[in-house]
Amino acid sequence: MSAMKLIPRRSGSPHARSQDAGHTGAVTHGRARVGRRTKDLTKRLVPGDVAVIDHVDIDRVAADALVAARPAAVLNAARSTSGRYPNAGPGILLEAGICLVDDLGPTVMGLPDGVPISIDGGRVVVDGRTVAEGVRQTDSTVEEALAAAREGLSTEIERFAENTMAYLQRERDLLLDGVGVPKVRTEFEGRHVLIVVRGYHYREDLAMLRSYITENRPVLIGVDGGADAILDAGLRLDMIVGDMDSVSDKALSSGAEIVVHAYRDGNAPGLERVQALGVDPVVFPATGTSEDIAMLLADDMGAELIVAVGTHATLVEFLDKGRAGMASTFLTRLRVGGKLVDAKGVSRLYRTRISNTQLTLLSLAGVAAVVTAMWSTNVGQTFFGLVAARIDDLVSWVGHLFGG
Repeated sequence: MSAMKLIPRRSGSPHARSQDAGHTGAVTHGRARVGRRTKDLTKRLVPGDVAVIDHVDIDRVAADALVAARPAAVLNAARSTSGRYPNAGPGILLEAGICLVDDLGPTVMGLPDGVPISIDGGRVVVDGRTVAEGVRQTDSTVEEALAAAREGLSTEIERFAENTMAYLQRERDLLLDGVGVPKVRTEFEGRHVLIVVRGYHYREDLAMLRSYITENRPVLIGVDGGADAILDAGLRLDMIVGDMDSVSDKALSSGAEIVVHAYRDGNAPGLERVQALGVDPVVFPATGTSEDIAMLLADDMGAELIVAVGTHATLVEFLDKGRAGMASTFLTRLRVGGKLVDAKGVSRLYRTRISNTQLTLLSLAGVAAVVTAMWSTNVGQTFFGLVAARIDDLVSWVGHLFGG
C-alpha cells in the first residue's frame, strides 16, 4: 500500500465541505470491490462489500442494481451528482441505508480488490492510513445538489434539442423510410411484439404482463440484458438486439435470433463474441441506441403492436444514459408512436390487494355454494338429514344431562 497517498480535498469544488459535515459518528467497514463499469461490478458484489466505482451522475438503474447487491457503502471517484441534471441515484442509495462517499478522485480506483477498508466520515482508511478523502453524502447534501441541478436543466434541454436535430439529419432515411433495416428470419407481420430493456421496474412490469403474454403470444425481444430478464421470467426468447456487452452466454446460446448493433462505419464490438459461440447473427448498423433499433426493426417488419418494458421515455431517463445519442430514442418513439404501448409502471398502477375481510367472505361464499350444490342431490339431502338427526340427539342428551 506504499504507493497510496492522501488526496487533499479540492477547495474549488462546489461540493467541498468541512471534514465534519459528512461525519455521522459511525465508521463503516468492508472489503473493497473495484470496478469502472457499475453494472459489471454489481455482479461481483456480496452483502457487506464496499463498492468502489467511477460513475458521474449515478442513475436510477445503477442505484437499484447497487441496492439489490446490498453493499455496506459506495465509494465514488467521481461526483454522484455533477449538476448536469437532477439524477435520482444518490437519493436511492441513501434511502436504502447505504453509505455514499463521492468526489474521492482517481486514486481510490487503485485500491486492491478485496482489501479491508474503513470509512470514517469522508475519509477512506486502509491499514490505519487515509488513502482518499471525499464528500460523505447526506439527505441534505443530496437535496442541495439536486436543487442546483434543476436550475441548470435548461442547458441540457437545449443540448438535447441540438442532438435531436443532428440525429434526424444523419438518420432521416432510416427513420422515415426504413432504409438500412436488415431482413430477419423472425416473423413479425401482424403480430404483437414485446421489447424488454433492463430499465426502471422492468422485472415487476414484465411479471404483470404474464397474462398478456400467455394470451397474445407476442414476439419477445430482449435488448442486451433484457434477454436474460425474459429467460429469468421463464419465458421464450425470440430475438436479442444489442451490442452484446451485458447479455449472458446462456441467452446468446438459447436459439433466439441475434441482431448485433453496429456503428455506422460497420464496426460491431459484439460480433466477435457472438460468432465465437457458433451463432450466425444479423448486423444492424445505426447510430441510435439498441432499444431504438429494436423498435424500428419491429415496425419495419410489420408488427401490429409494440409493447415496451423498461425503455426510456422521459427527459431525465434519456439524460440518465449519459450520452447524446439518447435523442434518437425521442425520434424513434415519434416514428413508431402509433403502434407503441409503454408498459412502464404498470406494476405500480395495478396491484391486486385482497383484505382479510374479502378472504373471509370469499371462503363463506364457497362454503355456501358447496352446501347448496349438495342439497340439490339425493345423497346431499340424506347427508344433511343424518347430520340434523345427530344434532337433535346431541341436544336431547345435553338436555337430559342438565335437566336431571
